[in-house]
Amino acid sequence: MVNKQGLWFLTLISLALVLSVYYITMPNELLLTNNSNFASNDKDSTNEVSNNNVDITESDVITSMRVELEEERQLLQTELQEKLNDKNLSVDEKNKVYEDIQNISKLSTMEETIEKKIKDEFSLNSFVKISDDIVDVVINSKTHDSSLAVNIMKCVGEEFEDKMYISVSFKE
Repeated sequence: MVNKQGLWFLTLISLALVLSVYYITMPNELLLTNNSNFASNDKDSTNEVSNNNVDITESDVITSMRVELEEERQLLQTELQEKLNDKNLSVDEKNKVYEDIQNISKLSTMEETIEKKIKDEFSLNSFVKISDDIVDVVINSKTHDSSLAVNIMKCVGEEFEDKMYISVSFKE
């Protein structure tokens, strides 16, 4: 019987093998992008690659923050799941690990609720991260308005019974 780790290992190795064969057999013309001299077949042409400027929009910053938090929590949940499956842990320790897993789920749900509330009340895209007694809110807005920040803090504060430190920052 193949265990989970063996199955994942086999799957990832198979994927790496398929991708490597694909890239080896792919024609070189597909790998060259935005080369101005590639299209013209001049005999004495130089290979100058045009400079591309990458514009990062606000939603890209918020999206990257969400992805980073999601990966961090996924890694933590994986570690906790491994601990939960450990046969050497006592029942009390397993209960603590299970509570930690549930807490991560509650935090994610609370963050999504706050983001939705900010979207509904202020029509702003946001990113919310809750850790311990700190709530970090990143707003996707070019205007840095202190009265808006205070209103967002009040809105977020309504969601919590305990006192939480709420910080609001604006990303352009």
